Amino acid sequence: MDAVIQSVDNVALLPAYLAAGTAVLVLLADLLVARRGATVAVFAAGAAATALGAALVGAAGPRRTFCAGPDCSYLANGRAALVGCLFALLTLGVLALSAPLLRSGQVPPGEYCFLLACSMTGGVVLGAAGDLITLVVALETLTLPLYVLVGLRHRSVAGAEAALTFFVVSVVATAVTLLGAALLYAATGAVHLSRLAAVFEAEANRPVPVGGDFSTGPPLLDLPLTVVGVALVVLGLAFKVAAVPFHAWAPATYDGAPVPVAAYLSTASKLGGVVALLAVVATALPAEVTGPLLAAVAVLTMTVGNLVALRQRRMVRLLAWSSVAQAGYIVAPLGALALSAGRTAEALDTAVAAAVAYTVFFVVLELAAFGAVVALRPAAVDGGEIADYRGAARRRPWVGAAFVLALVGLAGLPPGLAGLFAKVTVVRSLLAGEAGWLAVVVALNAVIGLAYYVRVAATLYAPEPAADRAGDAAAAPVVPADPGAPAAPVGAPVPGTGPVRPAWAVVAALAVATLVAIAVGFAPQLVLDVAAL
Repeated sequence: MDAVIQSVDNVALLPAYLAAGTAVLVLLADLLVARRGATVAVFAAGAAATALGAALVGAAGPRRTFCAGPDCSYLANGRAALVGCLFALLTLGVLALSAPLLRSGQVPPGEYCFLLACSMTGGVVLGAAGDLITLVVALETLTLPLYVLVGLRHRSVAGAEAALTFFVVSVVATAVTLLGAALLYAATGAVHLSRLAAVFEAEANRPVPVGGDFSTGPPLLDLPLTVVGVALVVLGLAFKVAAVPFHAWAPATYDGAPVPVAAYLSTASKLGGVVALLAVVATALPAEVTGPLLAAVAVLTMTVGNLVALRQRRMVRLLAWSSVAQAGYIVAPLGALALSAGRTAEALDTAVAAAVAYTVFFVVLELAAFGAVVALRPAAVDGGEIADYRGAARRRPWVGAAFVLALVGLAGLPPGLAGLFAKVTVVRSLLAGEAGWLAVVVALNAVIGLAYYVRVAATLYAPEPAADRAGDAAAAPVVPADPGAPAAPVGAPVPGTGPVRPAWAVVAALAVATLVAIAVGFAPQLVLDVAAL
């Protein structure tokens, strides 16, 4: 009976309770009040409370619940608190970027905020997952609402196509992950990450049989069942970070989704994939299999992402391919596990801290980049062509400066110190694991990435064509008029034209993201210390 009845630590579960409660309260506010302002206010308060709750629980020390002996399914530690805070603050930032979208009536505010809150709940639980079942369920809770968010705009064919592409590919990736988890359970009889780590560690310390006597059974890693299970779990999770060759969904999905949703996809979805990948690779699975696999994935991802980004002409697609390349940099430190020197406890801790820190730097800079895109574009249009941003920084100096800071940060150039230190951290972790060849690949790809980041930055400050300098009417693209609408008087402004005046919420989100990027750029060791918890 004692094995069946488990004590539940409600304090450890507090961040998850707050996130799930936010989703329920948003539904009730939308049903009972039916006002956009009330719904948004409830969501914002709930997201802020979730971040605060995660920070307080993390500061109180490690806690565990849903335990079977020494193995637990929910681990509320420092890293779980960091992940919970990041997801809550990210959803709050995306909500601010969504202000013009919600005001325009293109998406229903109740459904939009509810889906964001559900996704936030999955992210909060994901950071504390202690077994494969909780990990996959939390990851799907994070991902499932995104299918609907991508296609939530009324009468948007591009959004529907993007949502369908995302859904089909994601279902296949989830099936691959579950198949790998099932094979691992069949081979080891364990689903808890700590138990899997103990099984593989015992197997590594198992004495070599004399004379080929395998009376107790062959080594686990000699069984195709085990190797295939490990590979399938890693490759299935690689989809979530848009790693090559599981990246094809990202550009079309980002470009077809509303720009704030694309920002959430590029940050929160990638953060979830990184957290899940680190949980299984750094804790549970044997480095002999995951190391070479992740090294190959990192090289392919950063190289393909950078080369294809060079040819992009649309802003959101360029940011999408850029995020693919950034995923390669995030995974690269784990590629050091391919060598025995990278498998020591110290080298492994350095690699994990580098991957987490790079993810934090990337999320802040990427959110700032998308925030600038939202600020420079009308709510009724998509990200547009890169050429549409010509001279935008001259018209909106502060927004343009924030955009350029985010771009040079992603490129790893000063004054974007956050991005510079992020790449230095990755290279340092690879050198610590004696994977110098992979560090060279990272450096070469960083040089390739300079081309498209600098091109966009130069476009923002390029002189406007003479036809555009005649007036500010060409400062934004024209939204096609509704054929059924009555004709406007001569000289009346056309909706969707004229200077774009970003909503105060968008400006606030952009300002906060930029200030955080500057702050972590001057104090990178603080992020590394938190990532090493």
